[in-house]
Amino acid sequence: MNDEQRTFDGAGEESAQTAGSGTQTDTAQDAAAENLAQQQHDAYKRQHDERAWAMLAHLSVFSGDFIPFGHVFGPLIVWLVKREQYALVDDQGRESLNFQISMSIYTVILVVVAVVAGLSLAAGDQDVGLLGTMIGAGAGLLLIALLDFIFVIVASVKSYRGERYRYPLTIRFLG
Repeated sequence: MNDEQRTFDGAGEESAQTAGSGTQTDTAQDAAAENLAQQQHDAYKRQHDERAWAMLAHLSVFSGDFIPFGHVFGPLIVWLVKREQYALVDDQGRESLNFQISMSIYTVILVVVAVVAGLSLAAGDQDVGLLGTMIGAGAGLLLIALLDFIFVIVASVKSYRGERYRYPLTIRFLG
């Protein structure tokens, strides 16, 4: 029995020694794990912030519903403020601006066509083609508004996922 107790005591002493040095090791490991967790949290937060700002670059076009030219100024402000901080915001802000400028140009062209056709009809020109042109321009304006809305929502969702979205029908003014 003495041998067994001695073995037990020896193991107990070793365990005590291991536990004593293990406490220092555990503290260092805990600090390293905490540091790693903090770094992962910071990286996640940065990625989340980048995606949220990229999404905002697209969604800010809806400020145009309340503010004149807000559909251009909204993305412009987001892009100017955050483009140096986040690469995704730089890319998606430019994309949103290019698309909104393109849609504005298409809208102005259709409005001019509709106004010219309307003025010609008001001046007494009875050409049926003018009426068709005016109706077509009006339908084109509705189509542009619908496509603008749909594409902005799609772009917002994709940019929040971290994807770089490219709008169709876009003239690339900003490289």
